[in-house]
Amino acid sequence: MASPDRYSRQTLFAPLGPAGQARLRASTVSIVGLGALGCASSMLLARAGVGRLRLYDRDFVELNNLQRQVLYDESDVAQDLPKAQAAARRIAAVNSEVEALPFVCDVNVSNIRGVVRDADLVVDGTDSFETRLLINDACLEAGRPWVYAGCIGASVAAMAVVPGRTPCLRCLLPDLPPPGSSPTCDTAGILNSTVMLAVSFQVSEAVKILAGKLDDLVLGVFNADLWRGEFQVVRLNPRSDCPACVRKRYDHLNGSIGSHATSLCGRKAVQILPASAAPICLDDLSRRLAALGKVRCNGLLLKFAAEDFEMTVFVDGRAIIHGTDDAARARALYARYIGT
Repeated sequence: MASPDRYSRQTLFAPLGPAGQARLRASTVSIVGLGALGCASSMLLARAGVGRLRLYDRDFVELNNLQRQVLYDESDVAQDLPKAQAAARRIAAVNSEVEALPFVCDVNVSNIRGVVRDADLVVDGTDSFETRLLINDACLEAGRPWVYAGCIGASVAAMAVVPGRTPCLRCLLPDLPPPGSSPTCDTAGILNSTVMLAVSFQVSEAVKILAGKLDDLVLGVFNADLWRGEFQVVRLNPRSDCPACVRKRYDHLNGSIGSHATSLCGRKAVQILPASAAPICLDDLSRRLAALGKVRCNGLLLKFAAEDFEMTVFVDGRAIIHGTDDAARARALYARYIGT
């Protein structure tokens, strides 16, 4: 007796149907970042039958990831597995028909074109607005669609970007927020259910794009506060002066805007120069970090020690990360505790 088609309930959904399912099977998706968002989106896309998933992440699995990062378990923590490898292994167990390709790397200006190249879609799983704006530039240049999602606490924001058809992320966010001005999951916390809400919208938009149902896309930003039960779509038109999608000036891709990391010779330390030159409120940052480690602040600089590193943050947003000479890890720590 033949087993039922694993996608039969999905193909019964009329807007997708067998033709849409076939398009999913033929698609390649690059997922940048395999934290909470990237885990959930890659799991749903794999279960939906997307043919090839390219999985990018620079980090390894830690115990505090397990509360919300659904691809990992305690054995991954015990083995110190890179997230990309652990995610690929889990996806293979869930759906052997999907080709899951792991890339253990930091996605930045030097390799973003390779991430976008030959992908039918890019899915944002990052926790960094700087990286998101880099993805935005690279996808606009290559004419590739991508789907943004972000969440913090109980709040969600998400939108699809299709070059030539929708506004882009820089229409919504012309400039990077000043360092330290935006909370992060490590400083403000997050409900795991918030992640699932963000990814539900993100993956639905991704499936529409892959299935060729562009007329069904939500043309705007999906915002929600799950704790308060508030949901809305903010309609967004392309900005007439958008540097990226209108003027075709890709500042983040060409390196004219973006943070810079420099290893400090002989010190086992990395200096981070943020993309924004706006001053940072050290007192506010001190209050946010107080529960996470040892903090000292004199109004001119802030010292924060946690885990196996110490971070010195200056009023201009510049930081020196002591305890590592790995620029990618330093950038990750900066994004985690200061935010970008």
